[in-house]
Amino acid sequence: MKRLIAICFSVLSLCSCSILSQIQWNPEGLASAAGKTITAASITDDQIVALCQQTVASLDQQNQLAGSAYQNRLARLLKGVDQIDGLPVNYKVYKTDEINAFACGDGSIRVYSGLMDVMNDEELVAIIGHELGHVTHQDTKKALKNAYISSAARDVVGSAGSYGALIANLLGDMGEALVSAQFSQAQEYKADQHGFEFALQRGYGPHSMENALNKLLTLSGSSTNSIVSHMFASHPQTEKRVEKMKKAAEDYEARSSR
Repeated sequence: MKRLIAICFSVLSLCSCSILSQIQWNPEGLASAAGKTITAASITDDQIVALCQQTVASLDQQNQLAGSAYQNRLARLLKGVDQIDGLPVNYKVYKTDEINAFACGDGSIRVYSGLMDVMNDEELVAIIGHELGHVTHQDTKKALKNAYISSAARDVVGSAGSYGALIANLLGDMGEALVSAQFSQAQEYKADQHGFEFALQRGYGPHSMENALNKLLTLSGSSTNSIVSHMFASHPQTEKRVEKMKKAAEDYEARSSR
């Protein structure tokens, strides 16, 4: 109950007392929010796996799978990649023009056919390695936990009547903007390094990650693809990532030539 009260105070900080005085709170909605908040406060690895499974299952239902040529190419590139953090790997390709990929803490890897269309093998492997890095470094777990907390906060506001529903929509939009696949620069650098090393382990060249980022950066400047534009909205920061990966590749080549 104390955690529920804490959420209510968070909502109070966003809304004036005059607004809240007009809201008729729904007890069922408040109970749902309380349950989510308790879970979010002490979310376990098993719960993360369950959340990933539910989320990916829903996405699988919403998306059409690409043809066998895409699936076979991905299977070839990931041959020997059997586990993510001790969990069996499962991978699929979604048929869509969107340029994206993600890995989840339940062992799921999902790649969009749009990404596969613009990447050669070494670049694609580096990008997948980058996404696996977010899982290995617990970035995905933290993002899911934040999303769950945000969902609980929206439930508190959403338990109000029609007037409160307007606030719920606003808070929902704010929450989505805060938790939708946005990682810190430090997290991105570490994931890039993971992609760099993953490509090397798979037998590809040291410039794989650099080339992949450069290609995505170029696409973001000329493409109407919403995901690419969103991912690389800050060009100066992305250019720094490219430079870091270029230096990593050159350092690797220098060590290899000794």
